[in-house]
Amino acid sequence: MNRPHTVLVLCTGNSCRSQMAEVLLNHDLAGQVRALSAGTQPQPGVAAGAIEALRLAGLDTDGLYPKDIDAVMNEDIDLVVTVCDNAKEACPVFPRPIPVIHLPFHDPHGEPLESFLAVRDDIRNRLVGAVRERFGLQTATR
Repeated sequence: MNRPHTVLVLCTGNSCRSQMAEVLLNHDLAGQVRALSAGTQPQPGVAAGAIEALRLAGLDTDGLYPKDIDAVMNEDIDLVVTVCDNAKEACPVFPRPIPVIHLPFHDPHGEPLESFLAVRDDIRNRLVGAVRERFGLQTATR
């Protein structure tokens, strides 16, 4: 049996964009992708706007919390996606070569909920699509 592709979404604080990407990938490509997220400098908590944007899309946010890159360093990762320029520059060296793609997204921290919704939708369109294309996957039913 084939295992799902493991995708690590890397950001600086792991409190917004990477968390939304993790949830969206795990939902939209369920069974085909196992998404994880981490930060190079994790924040104390996930942004309330990110949680609300996911909740409004009917997605589960239970158990989300910022993680340091060290927490996932030994996972069997097939692809790393950096979603901010700082994470791209600080992307660590993994124990084995792993492909990395960079897809930057606007940081909505401190902005109204509409900004979080726009970033959520942008992630769903561009990042989920890029991962689907990278691995030749089908879209799961939403």
